[in-house]
Amino acid sequence: MSTPPSAAGAPQLQRRFGVGDAVVIGLGSMIGAGIFAAFAPAARAAGSGLLVGLAVAAVVAYCNATSSARLAARYPASGGTYVYGRERLGEFWGYLAGWGFVVGKTASCAAMALTVGAYAWPGQERPVAIAAVLALTAVNYVGIQKTVWLTRGVVTLVLAVLAAVVAASYTSGAADVSRLELGGDAGVGGVLEAAGLLFFAFAGYARIATLGEEVRDPRRTIPRAIPLALGITLSAYVAVAVAVLVVLGPGGLAGSTAPLTDTVRAAGVPELAPVVRAGAAVAALGSLLALILGISRTTLAMARDHHLPHALAAVHPRFHVPHRAELAVGAVVVALVAFADLRGAIGFSSFGVLAYYAIANAAAWTLTPAEGRPPRAVPAIGLAGCLLLALSLPLSSVISGTVVLAIGAAAFFVRRGVAGRA
Repeated sequence: MSTPPSAAGAPQLQRRFGVGDAVVIGLGSMIGAGIFAAFAPAARAAGSGLLVGLAVAAVVAYCNATSSARLAARYPASGGTYVYGRERLGEFWGYLAGWGFVVGKTASCAAMALTVGAYAWPGQERPVAIAAVLALTAVNYVGIQKTVWLTRGVVTLVLAVLAAVVAASYTSGAADVSRLELGGDAGVGGVLEAAGLLFFAFAGYARIATLGEEVRDPRRTIPRAIPLALGITLSAYVAVAVAVLVVLGPGGLAGSTAPLTDTVRAAGVPELAPVVRAGAAVAALGSLLALILGISRTTLAMARDHHLPHALAAVHPRFHVPHRAELAVGAVVVALVAFADLRGAIGFSSFGVLAYYAIANAAAWTLTPAEGRPPRAVPAIGLAGCLLLALSLPLSSVISGTVVLAIGAAAFFVRRGVAGRA
């Protein structure tokens, strides 16, 4: 098994996380702003087939999570699928996974920061978004334990808000269980598009794997933490999906711009609407915190291998975090927030994440039984599901995602050619 390259005596990341901490990081990544917004576009795609789409997304997510967990136990280093692809499939595939993750998720960070601004102070999105990025970069910089404490608070608050929405919906006179009928004319294409949209709303379990170098007893902790976090998140998504459907119905949900806020109003408890908005802002903040954390660790791993500037591989001697990588990620996100409008132009992020997990499943397929290989069906279904969902995305997302991956691949081969001539 490869170990992260480092200079002798250089500061290293420390193993501080137990199962509970890792689950909290996973929940902070998955139970984010997506749960407040993902159901409306999914309903527009699938109508009453929304719940079927959620089930399809859950199956693919389970396979991806299982493959990632087995690989993370085998390769407990920072970088996630970047490391697994490199070790099992070759340098190029690991690089491509890392490239797709870093570029796509950096754009997602900017979009999530703008989401925080939109919920917290409408009309002042950019200043609030920049302040949020700077504050969360500072939290990550001063140590991973501070990040866990903040994430724990975020997750607790968001789950409390979601529980209030579900309780209000199920006890409402507006609730009508006949709206859960799974029929309709969405067709297979609509259901798959809904599955793709919903998949990304709870695909943050990779964040646990990217922290492999900071988890105690990773061979036991990570395989426990990933399915636990995914199971809790899926339960929350099912409960909320049913709640909004029985109150708003597929048509009402499809036409909503703020589904959970509209749900509590329709349920007769409009006083909960400001609470839901606050919960969405906090959830977006938690997602942003976890995104910055995950990107900086993948950046660290790629910098160690000189696929990114090697200076970014530094680890802070006191805080034991990849401080230069974190500052670099924060700076890029601030620049994107200040000068670009990415909320409608990050389709390549979705495509890149599916490519990332496709490589993870392909890597898991190569594991032997002695290395903890999951049942063959798991990586096979995961790989096929990722490819199917990627191709079911809107054409603009497929094109932009393909272009971004092609640019990364070209950069890899140009760099290798230059190195070969040196």
